[in-house]
Amino acid sequence: MTAYSVLDLAPINQGSDAATSFCHSLDLARHAEAWDYRRFWLAEHHGMPGIASAATAVLIGHVAAGTTRIRVGAGGIMLPNHSPLVIAEQFGTLESLFPGRIDLGLGRAPGSDPLTARALRRNLAADADEFPQDVQELAEYFSAAGGARVKAVPGTGLQVPLWILGSSLYGAQLAAYLGLPYAFASHFAPAQLMQAIALYRAQFRPSSRLARPYVMAAFNVFGADSLEAARLAASSMQQAFVNLRTGRAGQFPPPVAGYFEQLGAMERSLLEQLLSCTAIGTPPMIREGLRAFIGRTQADEVLLTSSVFDHAARLRSFEIAAEALRD
Repeated sequence: MTAYSVLDLAPINQGSDAATSFCHSLDLARHAEAWDYRRFWLAEHHGMPGIASAATAVLIGHVAAGTTRIRVGAGGIMLPNHSPLVIAEQFGTLESLFPGRIDLGLGRAPGSDPLTARALRRNLAADADEFPQDVQELAEYFSAAGGARVKAVPGTGLQVPLWILGSSLYGAQLAAYLGLPYAFASHFAPAQLMQAIALYRAQFRPSSRLARPYVMAAFNVFGADSLEAARLAASSMQQAFVNLRTGRAGQFPPPVAGYFEQLGAMERSLLEQLLSCTAIGTPPMIREGLRAFIGRTQADEVLLTSSVFDHAARLRSFEIAAEALRD
């Protein structure tokens, strides 16, 4: 059976705040654990009014402390924003607190706009080019062999699972070369999904961390007990995506009936690719959408995200997806 996991974007709803977002994230994680989701991942974003997960490691600790067995991790940490040693210490601390439950997905993008990226005090032009070396340095900090001259305390010898995240062929090639599992961000950038998966599997080199290729692919799901309710729920994500792409990012917007039908040609074009890795509808429609996506990608694991304004409706969407995947 294909494994299934949650990507929580920790949305800050319009008129709400980060504290409420954190309460919702923990509640979602507890439900996800009960519904047999394997992982609960949070992503690093900065300077975005609608996303609360900037201090990703802190939020991972909050979620892990409030659950008992689901794996909790980063999907991902944007490594160019940080020194590898600091990330090794943070995730070494998390692994020490919650042994066997922490994942560390690594991305190459800054996860912010250029102005915010500069405020992070990193030389991004150089750091992006150093991403492969930074990943290997981070792996050395976790190694029990003690290859790193500086020790990560805690961190050394803990072997926190590392993943490479990406939305292009670059990440696929690096994951294959390093022998690491690969997660593709098809929930927002699906254009190169199939090509990246094929490249990763063809070029994969077994490593001490992973013997065979392992692909996780992200997928948007908006499930509800009626098609009308599902389409309404999906409109918040559609608004947020269009707003982001047109430079109008804000807090996560409430749903708007008939939003997609009201869009002009440019806005519809922005959403077309996104909707190729999205299922919207009733439980049978969600089941069919997931079956088709897994059949097309042959993914070992699907990473589901459901950005829905109403928290109860978001829980129901993830519950419908879990039922479909168990079937």
